[in-house]
Amino acid sequence: MPESDLHLLTDAAKAAGDIARGYFKADPEVWDKGDGQGPVTAADLAVNRMLHGELLGARPDYGWLSEESTDTAERLQRPRVFIVDPIDGTRAFIAGENTFAHSLAIAENGEVVSAVVHLPMKGLTYSAVRGGGAFLNGQPIRASEQPVMEQARALTTGATLKPDLWPGGVPDLTRKFRPSLAYRMCLVAEGRYDAMLTLRPTWEWDVAAGDLIAQEAGAKVTTPEAMLPRYNNPVPQLSGLVAAGEPLHRQFMQRLRG
Repeated sequence: MPESDLHLLTDAAKAAGDIARGYFKADPEVWDKGDGQGPVTAADLAVNRMLHGELLGARPDYGWLSEESTDTAERLQRPRVFIVDPIDGTRAFIAGENTFAHSLAIAENGEVVSAVVHLPMKGLTYSAVRGGGAFLNGQPIRASEQPVMEQARALTTGATLKPDLWPGGVPDLTRKFRPSLAYRMCLVAEGRYDAMLTLRPTWEWDVAAGDLIAQEAGAKVTTPEAMLPRYNNPVPQLSGLVAAGEPLHRQFMQRLRG
């Protein structure tokens, strides 16, 4: 059941935080994964091993998709699948910044149904079950309904606001940044920022948990083509993601279409 799945994800995310704390600012071994995939640390791998054992040990009939595990087609045959980023924001983790997160989700038939994003160094645990609202440390949260583009605060990169990506004109807004995509989406869910934008191919494990949390907080979340995201794809990538309250989301879509 989704509620028991949420408890499982929450306990696993907090255990992941306990492991990560042991490596944080302790000069963990770092490798480059190559092919532009970025770095991975001993902490990422240790967290991944624990999550794989704990989550699949509790739900052996679920599939598995993780940034730090070799992907196989087996997950495509499972109605439910764990979608996990052991440490989202690895570069921030290496730099000793406290904004890295553990991002854990369960998708059922392509739709995320349970999600937890945990930031151990900030003491933040965001969670959601489909149809049950979104929460931060057990308290309900709600996304912003900011309707004015010029007053909006968005979490995105400078590259996302290049003119060639916006046929209808680059949005005039205040841009901020956080390394973890999962955390960016949760900050939108919490209403601390009005939008999160990424217009480049995005791995499912980076956004699956944050997607549900933002949606359950009242934000609209789609791909840049205005399609609802689907998960557990053969190639586990989305074309990008736009998360914002309904008024801003509609304006972003207009600007993207031109």
